[in-house]
Amino acid sequence: MGMRESLWDRVFRLAMTGILLLLAVVMMIPLVSVLALSFSSKAASDMNAVNLLPVGFTFDSWRYILFNRDIWRAFFITVAATVSGVVLSLAITSLFAYPLSKKEFKASKLLMIVALITMVFKAPVVPYFLTLKNIGLFNNPLVLVLPQILTAYNMIIMRSFFQQFPKEVEEAAMIDGASRFKVFYQIVLPSSKAVLATVGLFYGVTLWNQFQHPMMFIQDMKLFPLQMKIRQLIGSGSELQNVAASINVNYSDRTLQAVVVVFAILPIIAVYPFIQKYFTKGAMLGSVKG
Repeated sequence: MGMRESLWDRVFRLAMTGILLLLAVVMMIPLVSVLALSFSSKAASDMNAVNLLPVGFTFDSWRYILFNRDIWRAFFITVAATVSGVVLSLAITSLFAYPLSKKEFKASKLLMIVALITMVFKAPVVPYFLTLKNIGLFNNPLVLVLPQILTAYNMIIMRSFFQQFPKEVEEAAMIDGASRFKVFYQIVLPSSKAVLATVGLFYGVTLWNQFQHPMMFIQDMKLFPLQMKIRQLIGSGSELQNVAASINVNYSDRTLQAVVVVFAILPIIAVYPFIQKYFTKGAMLGSVKG
């Protein structure tokens, strides 16, 4: 009986591995196709001859985009907003979640209800726009950061993680004379790399990909983040279409658009492998306890 169960478990594991690999390959196909198009020639693009491998391999499309100052300005605005936003968000979220994880904090239930309400009911667009505009966030790069610094979902994940932290460790430190803040800063946070990486990745992806806020609040093209700049470049009658119309270049608007898309997603893809182990562990630990 035991041998049969072991064999069944092995077959099940192999089947699941095969299915996951198949899904991974299917999900990679669009990215590989776009990447191949970005390295293809204008003629190949115009004839729709590019599938999963470049046709008429050339760096011309990449060379044009990488020497475009407007792209790099938008890129660094997005990087600055993402990095500062993640740091600020982790600080605010952890300071909010830690006291809510303590049963002795009497206001925790009330504050949790308030946090859950924000997940169910969203602010109406017009009052939200007028409020942020009245406090000076219109055409202000801070609008890319401040409205994103705390979300109830990420706070709940972090709170659940803190609830599982051994109370004995905290109590021992406090007996030795450590304050509650010192316990949090020197003991709890250094042991919370998994949940910090998880929540940080959630915030980072949101900040990097945000489109609605800049579209609503930023009209100065010099302040456009990367996603808004991409929209400007690949829209109808865009700069890329005008540039690619020349007969003396070896790229088309499609190959340039492919480069812009790959350029926008590469940073997230490059960062994820370094925090994958923390992300997996943090996501599991944060979901065990509510």
